[in-house]
Amino acid sequence: MDFDGSRVYIGPCGIGLGHVGRTIPVAMELKRRGAEVMFSTYLEAVEFVRRQGFPVVKSPAISLVSDSTGRIDLKATVLKQGVFALTTLMKQIKAEMEYIKSFRPNIVVSDSRLSTLAAGKLLGIPVVLIINQFRLMIPASQLNQNITKIVDGGIMTMLSGGWGSSDVIIIPDFPRPYTICLDSLRIPQLYKDRVKIGGFILERKPEDVRGSEEVRKEAGASETDKLIYAAISGPIQEKIPLIKMLEPILERFPRDIKVVMSTGNPKRGSDPVKSGSLTVIPWVEDRYKYLKAADAIICRGGHNTIMQSICYSKPSIIIPTPNHTEQYANARRAKELGFAEAIHQDDVNRGMLLRLIDMLTSNPEYDDRFNKINAMGFTDGIENTLEAIAGLLL
Repeated sequence: MDFDGSRVYIGPCGIGLGHVGRTIPVAMELKRRGAEVMFSTYLEAVEFVRRQGFPVVKSPAISLVSDSTGRIDLKATVLKQGVFALTTLMKQIKAEMEYIKSFRPNIVVSDSRLSTLAAGKLLGIPVVLIINQFRLMIPASQLNQNITKIVDGGIMTMLSGGWGSSDVIIIPDFPRPYTICLDSLRIPQLYKDRVKIGGFILERKPEDVRGSEEVRKEAGASETDKLIYAAISGPIQEKIPLIKMLEPILERFPRDIKVVMSTGNPKRGSDPVKSGSLTVIPWVEDRYKYLKAADAIICRGGHNTIMQSICYSKPSIIIPTPNHTEQYANARRAKELGFAEAIHQDDVNRGMLLRLIDMLTSNPEYDDRFNKINAMGFTDGIENTLEAIAGLLL
């Protein structure tokens, strides 16, 4: 497919780096094939796009409220941002319309971002939606019954109708029965005809990655040592409490278990800091080297990280952000499919982590499951997304 002369506007959600992280490989391939690409996002994702060398415009931010433990406080979010969130959404749509009119794209790509989608549709431009959470799940215990009814009846209906207005909906996941985000989909029949299971958007496959030996050497891991990659991602207010919890635990791991922890902070550079069995790197430039080098992964429940771990045949210990229902659903599915173990943040301790690491790295059944799913070729998400874009450009 040739995209020479095409102009593509990409608007990923800016909460965390998962959404922008999976649109970058698509953008790179579009650019390689001749397209001109412009990004729009907010929060930490803006700097991430700049570091990848793409032009980016900054939009008004929407975020979730977290407490001091990183736990998402939905009641505080609704009370603090409920009315203002709608105002911010309107500001986002207005800004997106101005940016889109200025860039004059042939097509708009939204990753889980309603404002980009709405602006594209209002301007009569074809829209491709990339999404792994069509249905927002609210824990009933977090809100009183009246607020829950408002959220379920009003916001859910608006979101569903908004997502459904896309011309094509790409689910960047494995097909059934291996779909990780299965619990978050539940797409109404009305929109099923425009849904495509695109496969995972994997920038680099394991066989294309070099330098994993250097990673083990940097961490001080011998051939017989176990190397764990702790990829702690997500918004700052959600990941800092887990990082503070893990650091003293991982430092005191046995000598034959080495851990490299990435804290996802590009502003602090990439210089490693060692303490005991732990090496902390604020920003990992090439996470694929660490994925390939590791024997197991410790992570939050973000869809992108779980999918990458599976594609690299690495069993995971998933610690979902407290009250983050999507992450809990992802973790539950990964565990059900036999690719990971999941624990609550409140249950994290040295003994628990060591037991899980031993189980994940000594059971050959994990290798069998990874070999089976990765032999099926479900990592063509970039090409499938490009095909969807090309189909709307005809």
